[in-house]
Amino acid sequence: MPIKEAAPPVTVREAAARLGVTPRTLKYYEERGIVVPMRSEGRYRLYEAADLEKLARALRMKSLGFSLTVITAMLQQPVDEAPEGGSSALSEASLRKLHDTLGEQIAALDARMAQVRRELKEASALHAQLQRDQQYVERRLAGEAPAAALAHLRRGGPAR
Repeated sequence: MPIKEAAPPVTVREAAARLGVTPRTLKYYEERGIVVPMRSEGRYRLYEAADLEKLARALRMKSLGFSLTVITAMLQQPVDEAPEGGSSALSEASLRKLHDTLGEQIAALDARMAQVRRELKEASALHAQLQRDQQYVERRLAGEAPAAALAHLRRGGPAR
């Protein structure tokens, strides 16, 4: 099996362009502790593929309305890699606390998804109403009398 070569790290400008944000946004996310890019010899920020994935996830969560404080907590990696044959680096108490925290985060995401579903349902209803209004106007522009155009819409007639 050929060994997959890791993608080379990218500069803050390249990372920002790939993610559709400004370099300042990436620097702010670094200040918040969401990612910690490595530095070049000239002290320039360099983002690896894992950093870009974490930033993309943070941006998706931000678009869903989560605060950066919550996002930072949600992106903490729960996986503790133990040395070969060694035991977990996290105690049972830490794992239980992490389990509870992840449960809270899942519940928060479930609540946000339910809210988005309600908003989508409302948007769909509004969309249907606007289409009916547009059909009425189209019929009126075609010369149909107001009462006839309205009657057509009440019968649920097709758009012209």
